[in-house]
Amino acid sequence: MHHALDPAGIAAFLADWGYLGLFICVFVGNLGVPVPEETVLLAAGFLAGRDILALRTIYLVGIASAVMGDCAGYAFGRTGGQRLIDWLGATFGFLKPSIERLRAFFTAHGAKAVFMARFVTGARFVAGPMAGATGMRFWRFLGWNLLGAVIWCGLVITIGYLVGDELERVAAIARRAGHLAAVGIVIAAILLWIGIRRRARRAA
Repeated sequence: MHHALDPAGIAAFLADWGYLGLFICVFVGNLGVPVPEETVLLAAGFLAGRDILALRTIYLVGIASAVMGDCAGYAFGRTGGQRLIDWLGATFGFLKPSIERLRAFFTAHGAKAVFMARFVTGARFVAGPMAGATGMRFWRFLGWNLLGAVIWCGLVITIGYLVGDELERVAAIARRAGHLAAVGIVIAAILLWIGIRRRARRAA
């Protein structure tokens, strides 16, 4: 018997639940629920390759659910997230400079962060709340969110459509690639933080 969260189990779930199951999985995954979104989209494409689901509809549902999930995160960041950040800055004074730098970063580079986060496992659900909490304009966020979703969903679904009988192997590779990308982002963030600290010390 296949485990429910392995590629074969997810494919069986999608075969039963169809496009609604695809929408729910991708949507909640973008809200931070630990759903293996890459595997879900790969499995959907795999089923389309066997004429169980329609490829065009999978593209539309996958992109729509990814965008809507991120927009829900943005709405939270714009409301509760904004208040939470302001409260942290007021309560813990030592955090205020970091918060202000974060606001400045998202103002200057938030679009790139929203786009790149789409391709990093564990970072997708962070981009929406952070963009909202730091005051990024919604239409700017939506544009980059949509662009990232179109490329990411389209690529993963197409790979699933073409993999033949190699679904489990390709899903494992996709998970490893996402984890490596996440590690790379963390290392880059640490190096950036070290550089900022050094410049601040020199200026002082």
